Amino acid sequence: MRFETLIALRYLRAKRRQSAISVVTVIAVVGITAGVAALVIALAVNNGFRVDLQQRLLGATANINLIHPQDDMIPHYEQMVERLARVPHVMALAPALYEEVLISSQQRSAGIELKGVEPQREVRVGDLLRHLKEGSLAGLSESFSDADPIAVGSELATDLGVFVGSTVTITSPQGDLTPIGIVPKYRKFRVVAVFDSGFYDFDASWAFTNLGAAQRLFDLTNVVSVIEFRVDNVDRAPEIAAAIQRAAGKGFETTTWMEENHSIFSALHLERIVTILTIGLIVIVAALNIFITLAMTVMEKNRDIAILMSMGAKPRQVWAVFTLHGLLIALCGIFLGLAAGYGGSWVANHYQLIHIPADIYALSYVPFRSRPWDGVWIATMALGVSFLATLYPSLSAAKLLPTEILRYE
Repeated sequence: MRFETLIALRYLRAKRRQSAISVVTVIAVVGITAGVAALVIALAVNNGFRVDLQQRLLGATANINLIHPQDDMIPHYEQMVERLARVPHVMALAPALYEEVLISSQQRSAGIELKGVEPQREVRVGDLLRHLKEGSLAGLSESFSDADPIAVGSELATDLGVFVGSTVTITSPQGDLTPIGIVPKYRKFRVVAVFDSGFYDFDASWAFTNLGAAQRLFDLTNVVSVIEFRVDNVDRAPEIAAAIQRAAGKGFETTTWMEENHSIFSALHLERIVTILTIGLIVIVAALNIFITLAMTVMEKNRDIAILMSMGAKPRQVWAVFTLHGLLIALCGIFLGLAAGYGGSWVANHYQLIHIPADIYALSYVPFRSRPWDGVWIATMALGVSFLATLYPSLSAAKLLPTEILRYE
């Protein structure tokens, strides 16, 4: 072991008469630990929300949507589906018909988004109908003499007080024109399934029926409002969407999952930047404690420095002693901070310690997803700031003149 490192390690153990230096050293270690741990945990929360929201949104919605803004509907969609299925990178596609409707049970009513789908195609594009709590997917293809089939979200089923086998009324805003005005059109639907995606917005305000039933309710024939796509690489969605739009022809437009959820992910990105800037101040304050510790140590050890230099130690070696002393303090704090941050994040995520209202945040608990890369750059940043804090005290120690110090000894 080089003598610079040996001396730096010995300086970490302050003598009894140097208790003030020991206290400041402990404060510096605690400060670095708190700053690093706070950054790891805060970024784990940010990353957890981003990853969970992205996974659930990608599972619940299509990667790409094809619409026809001018007519608001896509006629003869089967021909379009067959042609677009051959576009490269398209894994699955499904036609769908959307409309906002009023759903009513014997207890209460609610406004929801009703989606008419072809069940076997829909499950290849989205995952909502894969997470069935009650009933079966085959029920959406059944026909009843007095009603059409419908699948509702678990939160919506609870609010309405319905279950599999219950009958509800769907009222469409597109009614029939009569001498007394437009009379809303309604049909009876039988609940054949209840899905539970874990995403509150979908579980509380979405319902599915088959495409034929939706077309009958809205007085439409052989048309859909959108064709949805699942692709093999969601990060290339804009590029694939452009190819789909070219294949569809003039008048068609596409939207991607990135565009539809741009505001959510932009807010999370901004929150990440603000988190780094604000919590990073803790590390800077801890680095100031390292500066104070080294300054006090240099003042206390000036006689030792003079003896070392008179015995042949070079200024560069004296500088290395105090720089290593400051970096060792930082490394202790960084190690403890990473252990506390990653350990705390794992425990909080595994046991779902922090619960939040799902109707506000779309998730029932705070997810913690720590990334190894975050720990690397946090440790590098903390070490860099600590190194800057050691420069002035270390250079001051290296510039001491041993003759001036030992003159009165």
